[in-house]
Amino acid sequence: MNFDDTPQEAAFRAEARAWIDANAPKHLHAALAAAGYGQSPLPGGDAIAESKAWQKKKRDAGWACLQWPKEYGGRGASPIERVIWQQEEGVYGKLAGIFLIGQGMIAPTLMAFAEERHKQRFLPPLASGEEIWCQLFSEPVAGSDLAGLRTKAEKVGDEWVINGQKIWTSGAHYSDHGMILTRTDPNVAKHDGLTMFFFDMKSPGVEVRPIKQVNGQSGFNEVFFTDLRIPDHQRLGAVGQGWKVSLTTLMNERMSIGAGMPTGFPEMLDFCCEFDTGDGLAVDDPAVRSKLAQWAVRTSGLKYTAWRSISALSRGQIPGPENSIGKLVAGTTLQEIAAFAMDLQGPSGVLVDAAQPTAAARFQAMLLRSPATRIEGGTDEILRNIIAERVLGLPADMRADRGMPFNQIPTRTR
Repeated sequence: MNFDDTPQEAAFRAEARAWIDANAPKHLHAALAAAGYGQSPLPGGDAIAESKAWQKKKRDAGWACLQWPKEYGGRGASPIERVIWQQEEGVYGKLAGIFLIGQGMIAPTLMAFAEERHKQRFLPPLASGEEIWCQLFSEPVAGSDLAGLRTKAEKVGDEWVINGQKIWTSGAHYSDHGMILTRTDPNVAKHDGLTMFFFDMKSPGVEVRPIKQVNGQSGFNEVFFTDLRIPDHQRLGAVGQGWKVSLTTLMNERMSIGAGMPTGFPEMLDFCCEFDTGDGLAVDDPAVRSKLAQWAVRTSGLKYTAWRSISALSRGQIPGPENSIGKLVAGTTLQEIAAFAMDLQGPSGVLVDAAQPTAAARFQAMLLRSPATRIEGGTDEILRNIIAERVLGLPADMRADRGMPFNQIPTRTR
């Protein structure tokens, strides 16, 4: 691993730092810095407006979607330059959250499989923040088993008619466009009968119902489709090849989510150095110090594993499975730290009011959000299987439905 910038990388970092210093929305810095994981960085509808304004400013100056080709709204930068930009953008990067799915997961899929006219139409507004996208994969009976989905697409002339339901769709309530994986042939094995499309979220036949979460927010949604009509030219990839297309999306999803997940350790260390338990500072307790030491080791391991990816990018190589490992470790650590911090707070640990004097309910927000962190983008169990099979070379899980036509797989209804 090499932790030093090359001369070219150092020059790029200096240029990025100077532009951010001159153009960043500094009036938002305090709110963005104070927002913990699971907390909205800005109040009310200000988040979307401020996010779009910052994204457009970046795009106009050539700092948006750095790794994209210039003709699609990017900069044509190298992967390591993208990493450097993210490091320099710092807390202002939180404003890009609403674009993460579109820019980090859907855009690479569009680049790989969409017609050129669609790339020219949809990618530049995505880079500038003018349009927001969502990804419609999970279903009530097909979560981690994505290939078990049942949303049906039937060909009628030059259109496809979509009927079914998706769930846990992030940002569907404010998205302009969506990408959906459907079943077009139930007579073949479940991985073979899938097809991907994209569509306008305001189309007739699309109903979005926000899901009220335990933390009081509604970032996820149910989406129902009743005779939604999608033109065939909005298909991504060949009919029946949707699983291949989805792997492009999922690969980029793991990269986007896993590469920079927080653990809560810096916040926990600061908290323990300041919090008085009644018997002294929490950090003076040997049991607390033992916990902190364990989490410090994990966090350090995640940091240097991420640096391995960065070093590989700098050399023009494709990183290995480090990001799957990162998400698995970071997700569980976040939950452990939040729960331990609340235990230290005693009775006040049950309070979720951000105005309370003890850590401003930051750890309560982390704990309420952490279960979703361990599910979205691949559950702990899925990630362990990936690591076991693709890293350690262990035998794959047995699948009783391997090669079986989807409509013959036993379910509770048949």
